Amino acid sequence: MNDREFLEGIKNGAMSIEDGLEYMKDSNYKDLGFAKIDFDRKKRRHLPEVIFAQSKSDEHLIAIFKSFFERKENILATRARKEQFELLAKEMDNLIYDELSRTIRLEFEKIEKKGNIAICCGGTSDIPVCEEARITAEFFGANVTTFYDIGVSALKRLLSSIDEIKKANVIIAVAGMEGALSTVIAGLCDKPIIAVPTSVGYGANFNGLAPLLTMINSCSEGINIVNIDNGYGAAYNAVQINRLIEKY
Repeated sequence: MNDREFLEGIKNGAMSIEDGLEYMKDSNYKDLGFAKIDFDRKKRRHLPEVIFAQSKSDEHLIAIFKSFFERKENILATRARKEQFELLAKEMDNLIYDELSRTIRLEFEKIEKKGNIAICCGGTSDIPVCEEARITAEFFGANVTTFYDIGVSALKRLLSSIDEIKKANVIIAVAGMEGALSTVIAGLCDKPIIAVPTSVGYGANFNGLAPLLTMINSCSEGINIVNIDNGYGAAYNAVQINRLIEKY
């Protein structure tokens, strides 16, 4: 709910004075004791707080979700298990669970989508990380185009899509194994690259450490790297860059 909607709600009686005072009290953050929900983040950073569901107790997760739900704030949760979604769905309507990306979302307010972010991955096994990035970027208001399974072991797959990839404002390159995809894309494109190493690979992949080191030591310029399997973090960065490009 934006400021105008809040004031209109008070004016037309859709929200009582008491509810309005409660809303204003929690306008910066809502203190649940075990969590402080940062509702003001959307004003400060233009992007709302997102719930990291992993490791949260059922009681805490329900209370946090209800805080967003009762204020009719858009909700996105990452690293959520299906069992958590099923529990939450008993308490709140219209939640959407995506099993591949492990996200739960609910949109009270439709966000206009702008610009374009390309999400590329080396292999099909990297797609869950890509999908976390895609859903996050779309939730935050970006158009997304995906290019999956275009790894460097068969360059013609990447080269056949490179002209379309170049049309994006920002490129997210997701790869496990040795993680060379971001280096090759950066060498072919003039756009910001956000590289995501994944934990996909055999033993010497070291659960994503090998591609992380490859990406950090890349000879191609303009590559920024996020943590292993962090599709959410890559999308957040890409959305900020995309917004600035569309603004100016």
